[in-house]
Amino acid sequence: MTALDKQSAASDKPRNERRMSLGAHLVELRRRLMISAAALVVAMILGFFLSDPVIAFITEPVQRIAAERGDDLVGLTFSSVTSPFDLRMRIAFSLGIFLAAPVWLWQIWAFIMPGLTRKEVRYTIGFVAAAIPLFFAGCYVGALVVPHVIELMATFTPEGANNLYDAKLFYDFSLKLMLVVGVSFVLPVFLVALNVAGIMSGLAIIKGWRVAVLLATVFAALATPAADVVSMLMLAGILVVLFFAAAGLSMLFDRRKNKRLKAEGLLPDVAE
Repeated sequence: MTALDKQSAASDKPRNERRMSLGAHLVELRRRLMISAAALVVAMILGFFLSDPVIAFITEPVQRIAAERGDDLVGLTFSSVTSPFDLRMRIAFSLGIFLAAPVWLWQIWAFIMPGLTRKEVRYTIGFVAAAIPLFFAGCYVGALVVPHVIELMATFTPEGANNLYDAKLFYDFSLKLMLVVGVSFVLPVFLVALNVAGIMSGLAIIKGWRVAVLLATVFAALATPAADVVSMLMLAGILVVLFFAAAGLSMLFDRRKNKRLKAEGLLPDVAE
């Protein structure tokens, strides 16, 4: 066996080949879930005290609408006695998820890592290192888009009507829109993951560029106000660039894989 074969075989072996019983796995899972839950509770307590800046941020476009109209009947409404507390708890939970992310992500990683091969570990680290910054970048872009969407929707209010937003629904809308934009930024990473898994080739990804550009443009048009063409083009441009980057990286992986297969005599030597 050559050195290359030994290295390849070693990369396909789990980092930890020690066998664990089902009961031991369940005990390990419970321990890591408890650590994650404790970190989440601590982060939620911190997030509860940070809820005021979050409320001020998400209600800023509503206050701007009220100032432009000179109407005091524009703002958030609370339909029950406990609604104000419920809103702060929702914010605390959302912030807790983000603030405790390093802990619970590590607990998930530490639980599944012993069963991964060295090659899978390298791929996983690469995907996580790319996905997390892209997700937060997408959430940041979403936070910039949300105020424009709220202001645009307010323009459809009939004359004589008031914009009284239910606090819970208003916060859910703002959070979900930011999450949608954040997830859209991570989709190219999943395309690369499908390529690495052998499910989709780089050529197949690049062939769908027309559909990708159309979807990116439609999504950007829906997520930004109709009058703000610059914001729409910027968001669509970012998504298109990420798509082509994923396609290019996938084609590079395919090229390297084909060269390796040719060197091992597993692929006929045809012109590239």
